Amino acid sequence: MADRDLLDVPALAGLRREIDAIDAELVALLRRRLDVVERVLVVKRGDGLPANIPARVEQVVETVRERAQEAGLPPELAETLWRPLIGWTIAYEEGCLTPL
Repeated sequence: MADRDLLDVPALAGLRREIDAIDAELVALLRRRLDVVERVLVVKRGDGLPANIPARVEQVVETVRERAQEAGLPPELAETLWRPLIGWTIAYEEGCLTPL
């Protein structure tokens, strides 16, 4: 079967709509997260704090792993998703904190 044919499997249509709806929710949550990051930047600028605070990174990862475990989600999956998210956030903050 060609990839195009795999897109039109009728039995998957409803499930794909569910996944698309969840993806839309995730995007909205990421937007909310970025809004908070913008507020964090104001504090970091004002207090002269660095973008990367390694102890906080590990704290976030550990918390996410614990919440994943409690939710019946593999902690490794949560960590695999969060580390790049945190890395992107740190790079974004560094770019915003660097004087022009």
